[in-house]
Amino acid sequence: MELLRTEGLSKNFGGVSAVSDFSFSLEDGEISAIIGPNGAGKTTVFNLVTGIQKSDSGKLFFGGNDITNLPSHRITALGMSRTFQNIRLFENLSVLDNVKVVYGHKINYGMFSEFFSLPRVKRQEEEVHHRAMKILEFLSLEKYERHKPGNLSYGLQRRLELARALMAELRLLLLDEPGAGLNPNEIQELMETIRLIYKERKLSIIIVEHHMELVMNICSRIHVLDFGKKIAEGTPEEVMKNEKVLEAYLGDVEGVC
Repeated sequence: MELLRTEGLSKNFGGVSAVSDFSFSLEDGEISAIIGPNGAGKTTVFNLVTGIQKSDSGKLFFGGNDITNLPSHRITALGMSRTFQNIRLFENLSVLDNVKVVYGHKINYGMFSEFFSLPRVKRQEEEVHHRAMKILEFLSLEKYERHKPGNLSYGLQRRLELARALMAELRLLLLDEPGAGLNPNEIQELMETIRLIYKERKLSIIIVEHHMELVMNICSRIHVLDFGKKIAEGTPEEVMKNEKVLEAYLGDVEGVC
């Protein structure tokens, strides 16, 4: 069953085409990737899909709903979440609170209830705490619950970003360069973590990534962008043999092959 579909997405910045007529689909339960050289438009696609930026033209459908140019919070509420290239954690909050804060939009009590500590306030806070702890345990982060993000290794901060994304009630997880800044051992750990999320959480996943080892070992279908246009689509094996893809990566062929 189709979960996500884009039809002719386009986005220009000051007359420069960042994404041009980009169309693709994702099946429910599929892991796919969007790859391409730097500046190819990969992150812009993520921004358009998640409502962070509005497209100039084209259509977006998620779970059978037309989400074209919906604001990001409404798209998130439908079951879509993402991580970012640059880590975006609240440095002044603990690891646990970084995860709990994501669930704030689900809280349905007001200041009056909170001030008088009504039973439903305590009940909802306990539910959020339990949910956050379960996610930290799932990603082996529970022993760091009271730590500040800045005291964690870079690899653990990346994992904390995944925990924050999982705090939402998800159907689709978008990972924007999750391997950025990680060493080879951490890349292997990341691959196992993504496999675990896919297996246990039954999520569809789209990855934007430069580490081809990660993409080729995780994804069943790959879409290749170059200068904002899709130049190839297929299985990892098909993409690796595509002449247009190899040409787009000239100067970085070793990273692709």
